[in-house]
Amino acid sequence: MSGASVPGAMGVPLDVLRLAEAFVFASPEPVTWKTLRPLLPDHLDPTDVLDALKRHCADRGVILVEMGGAWAFRTAPDLAPQLQPALTETRRLPRVAMEVLVIIALHQPITRAEIEHIRGVSLSQLSMDVLLETGLIQPWGRREVQGRPTLWVTTPRFLAQFGLRSLRDLPGSDLFSSRPVRRSGARQGSDGLADGGNAGVEQDGDGEGVGPA
Repeated sequence: MSGASVPGAMGVPLDVLRLAEAFVFASPEPVTWKTLRPLLPDHLDPTDVLDALKRHCADRGVILVEMGGAWAFRTAPDLAPQLQPALTETRRLPRVAMEVLVIIALHQPITRAEIEHIRGVSLSQLSMDVLLETGLIQPWGRREVQGRPTLWVTTPRFLAQFGLRSLRDLPGSDLFSSRPVRRSGARQGSDGLADGGNAGVEQDGDGEGVGPA
């Protein structure tokens, strides 16, 4: 594959950039260097091509961003206020599901009982099912305590959905807009709690379901 190099694009040929751009645009999921590799000449490093494409698109309305080691096109942040009035708002997660998602993101890997302890109320299966169906969380082994409860973590789709490059970019509990997240005293990765406990009852959907503080 040959073509003219693009000034300011790290010497990557234009036809290679166009191919990479088309691939990222057409891909249903964020693109990694491994998925891009088969499309490129052997002498080109996929990460160099992605970096060159990022520079190539830097001044456009749609830019290339990295999220959790994968790349995808996103609207330029400075255009968001102008676009917002013309765009139809997408369906949001139920309030309870969003709260659970934030807790998992901040404390992962975490068990269901630990989520309930932080929230102060019991957790309905419906909230977990919503997060699983949307691909925002996934099981991540089991904690080696009595009962071996399942550990839960967020997925690469979570990073893509919220425009995060990695979990280090999480802005803390500010992600949760309904009420502050109460942090547990246990550190991430500690043995934590066994399943069960005396918690309040959560209401499904958007109900308040707030237990005692």
